[in-house]
Order: sequence, then structure tokens, then C-alpha cells
Amino acid sequence: MIERSPLAPVAFPDLPAIAGVTPRIARARYKAWDRCDLTYVELSEGTAVAGVTTQSKCPSPEVEWCRDALPLGSARALVVNAGNANAFTGHRGRAAVEAIAAKVANHLGCLPSDIFVSSTGVIGVPLPVDKAEAGLEAAFAASPCTWEDAAATIGTTDTYAKGARTSAMIGGTRVELVGIIKGSGMIAPDMATMLGYIFTDAAIEPALLQQMLSTANRQTFSCITVDSDTSTSDTVLAFATGKAGNAPLASSEDAGADAFQAALSDLCRQLAHLVVRDGEGASKFIEIAVEGAESDSSAHRIALSIANSPLVKTAIAGEDANWGRIVMAVGKAGEPADRDRLSIRFGDTQVATGGLAVEGYDEAPVAAHLKGQDIRIGVDIGLGKGRATVWTCDLTHGYISINADYRS
Repeated sequence: MIERSPLAPVAFPDLPAIAGVTPRIARARYKAWDRCDLTYVELSEGTAVAGVTTQSKCPSPEVEWCRDALPLGSARALVVNAGNANAFTGHRGRAAVEAIAAKVANHLGCLPSDIFVSSTGVIGVPLPVDKAEAGLEAAFAASPCTWEDAAATIGTTDTYAKGARTSAMIGGTRVELVGIIKGSGMIAPDMATMLGYIFTDAAIEPALLQQMLSTANRQTFSCITVDSDTSTSDTVLAFATGKAGNAPLASSEDAGADAFQAALSDLCRQLAHLVVRDGEGASKFIEIAVEGAESDSSAHRIALSIANSPLVKTAIAGEDANWGRIVMAVGKAGEPADRDRLSIRFGDTQVATGGLAVEGYDEAPVAAHLKGQDIRIGVDIGLGKGRATVWTCDLTHGYISINADYRS
């Protein structure tokens, strides 16, 4: 039994029901575990959809299915299988996705392209169609479940269920946004992260929803890393039922569009942070803020170089203020940098500047900062105005333990 992450929130948040969204769960028995592992979310007619998927060159059939369906802009259901990624499974994997979509489409009387499918778990094992279909039959007959149940069911090595909420005012209408997500390891999204699902009752055109989700993704999901490994299955989908009754948003210039974008970005940031806080074996949540780079994209790459460094991550795990490892990670990033302009801080304490350690700096506040759970590292490249922030966690023996016996 994996222990709950020490960085986990005290409790699952109180998430509101979203009009036009009905989640259910069932047991398909994809693995020999005593838990539900199939999530089925029914969506009302007229639901708009947007999504971002992994940039892995070895994507799962589910990712390819979603990519094909997303341009159509409509959705009637979501199916998430946990315990089997169905990736690297050839034509058998694609046939399983087609069978799932066909079965749900027949149940709802809609097109298979209105059904979105995700799977997560072990790579290389075809998803058993018989178990998937039996699980769906059970889900169709099940009572609606809570968001916490749905969030727990999509997890694999997660140590806690992850969910968040925000809201926005569009005109005089309040719209609600709810999100659930899974992810703990194989986290270095080049698009979005792991499996994440956002539901809102807002009325919004699919093209605008896609634009807004892509914007939110660049600032949140694409700014986290646990272990530098990008999954074959990473998918984030956003569904908008239109049941709130607001004047439909069609353009970023529409009244209320800015408020909805802010709420969506906030929700994505909350979900992204929850994933990092459940990083496999994690004991520290680390924010790395880079400024003074030649461009924002350069700052982003430098920040990820620091965040993905095993030497930096293990130093933080050992509560060691080894700023030399930060210098190393900046230098290897392949981005413009000048050793003699570089400045580094831990928390609020400047530890190095101008290519040297700060003369006479007191390490006591740095040591105290590193004993906490939330760690902040600041780096000024000293070359320009580019800036970026990424979030990661430390690297402990727990990561090895979890992944050494992942398939057993």
C-alpha cells in the first residue's frame, strides 16, 4: 500500500455538480485490485469539447482517437480506464478503443466520434475488450457518483484523489468549473499532463474553448515535471455543457471571456500543482522562477533544466543548499547564459551573484527554508527580460521503490 503523500491537501474539496454532467464508476477488473477502475461520464447533448494531448511520438490509440474527434467539437461521453494504458498495442489497441466508443454511442444514440476515451497504466498490454464492455454495462446501470469517487477511480500510483473548482461571471451569469486529474509519475508533459478532465456549465464555442485551454496549458500543465518522462497517454479534455444559460462565448473579445480564461487558467494551475504534490516519493514541492533570460521560451527551458536535474532534486531532498548544482543545470540547458551575471536565491536569501557566492551570506535562513515542504528557487540570468516559472518535486528513494515494482 502506497502511503499518502506528505504534500497532499488535508481533504478533497467540495465540488459542485455541473449541469449536464453525470459521472459514474464501475469495476472492469483490469488489474487484480479491489477497486473501481472504469469511469464513465455522460454529457448532455450540445456539449462542446476541447483538448490537448501528448507530444510523445509513441502515443496510445486513445490519444489518436481523441485527436481525430476533437476537431468536430462535440461530446456526449467520456470513458477512462485505469490500470492498462493500452499503449504500444498495435491494431488490437485501436480495436479496443473503437469497441468502447461504439458501445457507448449505441447506448446514447450518438456518433462514436462523440465519445472520448482515455486509458492509463501499464504500457504494452492490449486492453481486454471483454472487461471493458462488462465494465461499461456496469457503469450504465450504476448510480451517479461523487467527484471524489471519479477522481479516485482514474488514478494508478496516485496516493490521493485530485480535484479543484473555480467559477466566473459571464454577464450576470455565474458559471462553474470543476476539474479532476490523475498523475504521480511519468510526468514531464509537453502539452498537458497525464489524464485531466475539466467540466463547466458555461456556453462557449468549441474553437474558443480550444484556444483558452491551449493558453491555460502553456502556463500550467506544460510547466510541471516530476521525473522528466513524457507519457504516451497524456490528455487533458475540457467539456462545456452550456447549461448555465449565459450568452454563448464565441470570441475572446466577448464580455466575460477574460473572466472565464482567468478561471480556467486558475483551475488548471490548481490541478497541475496537485499532480506535483503527489510526485512519486515526493517530500518537497519546488517552485523554480527564472528571470533575466533572453526570452520567455529560453527561461522556460532553463527552468526545466533545473527542475529535471537529479542532482538538484536530490540536494533538495537532502535539504542541502548546494547552489553549485543550480549553476550546473543553467549551464547545461543549451540556452544563452553568462556565468558572471548569474544570481541565485533560495527562498528570500540571495546565495550567489556575479559568478560568486554572496560574501558572508548567512546559510541559517536557507537551511530553515529547505526544511519546509514548499521550496522556492530563484534564478536571474542577467541577460534580458524573459521569465518563466515551473514546478517540480524532490527525488527520494520512494520514487525508486514505487517504480521498481510497478507492474507487480
